[in-house]
Amino acid sequence: MSLSLPPLYAILDPEQIRGRAIEDLLGEILRAGVKMLQLRAKSLAAHEFLALAQRVRRETAAHDCRLIVNDRADIAMACNADGAHLGQDDLPLQAGRKLMGNKIIGISTHDIEQAKQAQRDGADYIGFGPMFGTQTKDTGYSARGIDMLKEIRKAVGVPIVAIGGINEYNVRQVWQAGADSAAIISDILGSKNITAKIDAIFTQFRSLDGTDRAGRPANS
Repeated sequence: MSLSLPPLYAILDPEQIRGRAIEDLLGEILRAGVKMLQLRAKSLAAHEFLALAQRVRRETAAHDCRLIVNDRADIAMACNADGAHLGQDDLPLQAGRKLMGNKIIGISTHDIEQAKQAQRDGADYIGFGPMFGTQTKDTGYSARGIDMLKEIRKAVGVPIVAIGGINEYNVRQVWQAGADSAAIISDILGSKNITAKIDAIFTQFRSLDGTDRAGRPANS
């Protein structure tokens, strides 16, 4: 059965919190109603990443929010996360599946062939981007844009999480082009009022009618 994704896929990254307490930000995100959260911590040592992941897991579980760990299938398993997100240069999907069984595995993709390959390999969802360019991660790829997202949507049936430069003001385009979910980082973590920011994003989604998402029904 195909994975059902919420419209917003928030990403929590200690490198993007601008000196604020990560526990406070996490609490605001969860209380605002986020139901899928990725934890990204590329600069932390493994033991530090695990300790953080365990704390985040406790809080996400208490709020019925799925937790995805970026890059590290081992840490995802050790903290009992719901899944892991793997990049093109990370552990291959087949190896990740041996470790993680039926937990969620998402794969980063940047073109149609990568997307098709991820689907053939059994990814539960694909990340696609960068959509509009991003300052939070050096992907090595130029902005993919809405037209390419539409082509990806036609090419694969697996759920799509669009990522890269997405914010409150352009997220509607991403859903309209066929993304099941939008990954948003800096627009949320950089907001002075995270609750209001997330509510504004959800309001954008609720404003879509039933035919406004590349022919897919709008499920909030």
